[in-house]
Amino acid sequence: MGIKGLQGFVTRVCPDACRTVDLKEVAEKHRIDHPDIPPVIVVDAMSCVRHWYTPESWVCGGQWREYLANLEAFIKAFTAAGITLVFYFDGVVEEKKRDEWIKRRWQNYKEIAALFQFVKTHRKQPGRGMFVLPSALPTFTRYALKSLGQKTVCTLKEADFEVAAYGLQHNCIGILGQDSDYLIYNTSPYFSIEKLCLDKLVTVMYCREALCRALGLSLTHLPLFACLLGNDVVPESLLEGFWSKCLATCPPRNKSYNRRTNVLLAVANYISRVPCSYSSLKHLEEMLPLGSDKTLLLRGMESYLLPGQHSPWIPPTAEHLKTFSAVEETAMCQDKEIFQLAKEQHIQSENYVVFNILCNGVIECSNSLEDDRDTEIPGQALIFRPVRQHVYSVLLEPGKGGACPSVKEWFVYFGNPLQQPEVIQPVQPPLPGGTPNLKTLWFAKGPEVEKQRYSTFLACFHLQDLMEELQALEAPVAGFCCLLAYLMLQVHSLSLEDLNAFVALVLCLRGKSASQLERLQLMEVDSRAVHLGAVFIRGLTTLLMANSACGFPFRMDDLMPWKVFDGKLFQEKYQRSHRSCSVEELLEGNVSNYILLDSSVFLLKKSYSSIFIYINLNVVTFFVFFLCIFPLLIFPVSSFSPNNIKR
Repeated sequence: MGIKGLQGFVTRVCPDACRTVDLKEVAEKHRIDHPDIPPVIVVDAMSCVRHWYTPESWVCGGQWREYLANLEAFIKAFTAAGITLVFYFDGVVEEKKRDEWIKRRWQNYKEIAALFQFVKTHRKQPGRGMFVLPSALPTFTRYALKSLGQKTVCTLKEADFEVAAYGLQHNCIGILGQDSDYLIYNTSPYFSIEKLCLDKLVTVMYCREALCRALGLSLTHLPLFACLLGNDVVPESLLEGFWSKCLATCPPRNKSYNRRTNVLLAVANYISRVPCSYSSLKHLEEMLPLGSDKTLLLRGMESYLLPGQHSPWIPPTAEHLKTFSAVEETAMCQDKEIFQLAKEQHIQSENYVVFNILCNGVIECSNSLEDDRDTEIPGQALIFRPVRQHVYSVLLEPGKGGACPSVKEWFVYFGNPLQQPEVIQPVQPPLPGGTPNLKTLWFAKGPEVEKQRYSTFLACFHLQDLMEELQALEAPVAGFCCLLAYLMLQVHSLSLEDLNAFVALVLCLRGKSASQLERLQLMEVDSRAVHLGAVFIRGLTTLLMANSACGFPFRMDDLMPWKVFDGKLFQEKYQRSHRSCSVEELLEGNVSNYILLDSSVFLLKKSYSSIFIYINLNVVTFFVFFLCIFPLLIFPVSSFSPNNIKR
């Protein structure tokens, strides 16, 4: 997140530090100066996703095909200018920044609560001023970029450090993002994604040297400046007294400046008079109310020191520089070959969260667009916890005494105070003969192993007995089928109308282009459908997790939301279904889809019956038919009581 107020300070008070640049010209100059090295921009993707997501509709769960088209257009604009992009994503929350992570989650929680209140009151999407990222947008952005042929990196540290390090080490022409920490690192030039005009490839470059001149500091001072203003390592709450002292010795330059601007100027004035030495830093640590952790300021300074760089504030000893290592590894996984493969796949954005589990037994999930007042739909964190417990069992070998190590979960949901992680025990999936060895699932080859991967994946969702039927389906449809069947089992408030909406969604989405979906207009927005859409999207990330753990029985690309979900289309189907519209209208007049949905309605209503209907149309026909008989085969009869099936 960077330093509070610094970006605005630079814009208002240091206009010389904001320079409009033409990236095509920057790239051409680089080619002249370095003919053997192509111009590269390293992208802090996490700070860019809200700028990339420009589809008009965002509250309904994501306009994924529109978003994918936007990303493709973004890449083409840079490719046409001969600029290579490298995308970095946060792959871990470092424990030293956990408090800040929790603070942001609570802020997001309040924003989402206000959002649902607006939707319920006005039955429409609020303006962009209340914009909240669609659930799991950063996760699926990573795979979207990879599917578009881009180099994507999932980090082992907080992304800003690795982005800055990559920019420095590879002589990149710049860093594209929106994080004022890039003004502090001594690295490549910092370009603004917020100010980027994609058509012209023109944006604003924030100049560190100009900022230093305005503050009366040198580049060496900037890390200390950042720490004494408060950042992800040094909390602002510890610095209020220090700021007051600085303000007392440095009167405001301009009466129109707000307090934060005056604080920035006063802190810079104080630092300019402090000798650049480790002893000076120790003096500051003694002066500040850092409590028992007197190394907080030092660790904050170290966080800005890139590999190969030195600072007069920090003694060049291995003990202090050890904080530059990757995320702490506590050997949850004893097999080095498995651990190394998980690490490589993590970095290359090929697996999903399994490395975090194998590395240190910690997993987190940010906020989702869930309505905490809708008590009939459990939080997605709770809905999918049984699957995660099975995945943990697949990944973690039993220790002494036969017990698997537990996993610490930081999941945001209503009722979880986030004061400490929830300690979750692995549970073996219901497979005859037990769970296959992880080394077999990941490294062995042959049809028998492929069968084991698929059956283990299905067992995580309690669908292992239906492998033969599922394998007959197209992969994206099979994944959709697994997820919807699991939701029917876990969320007892799901109605027949809900099921019809989901089935109509996947049937009608096939063949629709991004532009067709963009033209779709909604008369209103239903808050419950918003909630269900978010749960479904988080379910897709759970599929990714299980797929990664079980050795990839599916291609990851087959489990992506643009294959099976569109927020606006789901809203339309949901509202039409709950208004008891005709099946023909629900399925847009498609005769084949009409027969399929009619069959599903019939079979669900007759869930006590043993009638089986076979309609030989195509693989999608088989999918819907098969979805209908799921309840007859594996779900308890009580799951389809009159309270659940309303019609």
